[in-house]
Amino acid sequence: MMNVNFFPSKRIALYMARTFILRSLAVLAALVLVLMTLDLLGESGKILRQPGNGDAQLWQYVSLRIPMLIARFLPFSVLLGTLITLATLNQNSEIVSMKAAGISAHQIIAPLVLASFLVAAISFAFNERVVTRASATLNAWEAVDYGPVPPSTGVSSNVWVRHGDNLILARQVSGSGPNTLLRGLTVYHRTDGILTHLVTAESARPAGDAWHLRNAEIFDVAKNQTRKVALLRGGETIDPNQFTLAKVSPDEQDFATLQRSIRDLKQSGRPTGALEAGLYHKISGPLSAILMPLLAAVAAFGLARSGQLFVRAVIGMALGFAYFVADNFALAMGNFGAYPPLLAAWGPFALFLLIGETVLIRTEE
Repeated sequence: MMNVNFFPSKRIALYMARTFILRSLAVLAALVLVLMTLDLLGESGKILRQPGNGDAQLWQYVSLRIPMLIARFLPFSVLLGTLITLATLNQNSEIVSMKAAGISAHQIIAPLVLASFLVAAISFAFNERVVTRASATLNAWEAVDYGPVPPSTGVSSNVWVRHGDNLILARQVSGSGPNTLLRGLTVYHRTDGILTHLVTAESARPAGDAWHLRNAEIFDVAKNQTRKVALLRGGETIDPNQFTLAKVSPDEQDFATLQRSIRDLKQSGRPTGALEAGLYHKISGPLSAILMPLLAAVAAFGLARSGQLFVRAVIGMALGFAYFVADNFALAMGNFGAYPPLLAAWGPFALFLLIGETVLIRTEE
């Protein structure tokens, strides 16, 4: 009689989930150890080249690099852990015993999928709390060739802001909020994309709900005339925060912070497609762990004595790696603006979810 429960027995579900998680963690530990060793061999010379750097700086690099390696290779580890688990169960005829007991292929995979949800949740929290901070610190350290990282001056240069149809260039921006100071300001007033006026100012500061531009010059393009104004008031709806946005990297900001950065960048008229794709990928990336049991399920079914177990394992591995290739390709296309952000982040996930389910149904038949 067919077992109609979503999971097999509690004992079997716990046994499979525990085996899957332990083997995935073992694969992850081995991968991180090997990759960290190779990475340190390549970077140790650069780190020790800086005067004053020694063993402490090498260990600091390791502590910053390991979280990034864990985040990147956790889905690979889940894929390989699933393949090892299912191939071993098949080799020992445990899958055959479950099928003989009336347990379907979906019920066999269900404990692994549930465990993958747990892995995905932990991965998301780990990325938010640890990886983003490690990435920001390591990127800043690498930018100075592993030397002392200078304190932030809070000064930005050559900041562009779009306000309606107009473009604004500030050569230097310092301060924040009501204390924002713009130097070397140029405002390109446009109508239907055609330049009508060019305003330059020595400096500008917020003044209530507008801006005060000092020592301004206004050039009328149509009349070819220039006039000077000691104090010019304008820009009533321009938020000072639009000028103080630094370069935004999805890898260095958590989900909530990245959302705020995207909102502020949109208000300033800057493109945010690549950042939106990175925002959505903060969810779809960890959730890729739940695809691995589906894509690797081909290794679980079929008779091990037929000699095709190795071929099935290779097929499962090929499907998993094909997902990672498609995921990276879609993100790259999203960064170029060729794919919409939602498609870039979720397209490969949806596609390989359907492929995995199709493979599972076919193998069950």
